[in-house]
Amino acid sequence: MRTRKILVTGAAGQIGSAFWTAQGDKSDLRLADIDVSKLPDSAQRFTLDIRDQASCLEACEGIHTVIHLAADPNPDADFMTSLLPVNIVGTYNMLFAARAQGCKRFIFASSAQTVEGYPKDVQIHECMAPKPGNLYGVSKAFGEALASMYANDGHMTTIAVRIANVAKFHQGESHSPRDVAAFISFKDVVALLKNCVEAELNGFHVIHGVSDNRYKRLSIDKTRKVVGYAPLDDGFEILEGNAQSN
Repeated sequence: MRTRKILVTGAAGQIGSAFWTAQGDKSDLRLADIDVSKLPDSAQRFTLDIRDQASCLEACEGIHTVIHLAADPNPDADFMTSLLPVNIVGTYNMLFAARAQGCKRFIFASSAQTVEGYPKDVQIHECMAPKPGNLYGVSKAFGEALASMYANDGHMTTIAVRIANVAKFHQGESHSPRDVAAFISFKDVVALLKNCVEAELNGFHVIHGVSDNRYKRLSIDKTRKVVGYAPLDDGFEILEGNAQSN
């Protein structure tokens, strides 16, 4: 990763913060958010509103890899006032800017909500088509389709990471079967994103982001092979007290 300048959008969010916190040397990171006050001085900070294409173009200048985490993560967000300008137009602006500035890799934080329309007892595989259960999932499915299109000419590798239930579980807590099956620890999601940065890939790929749970809402068979993902945590074991996640 030291040879690649990485732009992280939404860097002040929970996943973004976990990612840059895990990097000992932050000099190769450009951390972007609409509010940079919580970002470290040891990395290059960039005030970014992804609704503004000119700002996106500036943020992507000199960047090899984009990790695009910026979004409205609320499954109940209003479509016209938030999902459309932030998750749809904002994602378009970032992919457009990355391609225009010659970025080589674009990692898009998609969501398990893109496939939440499948029955709860069906395990979703990476090759299965999006089936959103809400408009937030629709906005992320749009991002997946757009990322796929931007990989067609071979100039930029794009990866859509369907991140599921990022959480900190503790022994004895009660969670729905779906949320346990979809659990991914912060440690595992950071490792998955790092693997997406480093894996030798071309074209477009859909990757699944869950931990090594006893039952997984999302299959990670292809994800293991494509990016070498080796999750360490199991949501069921953590809740039962047989393991402890950081």
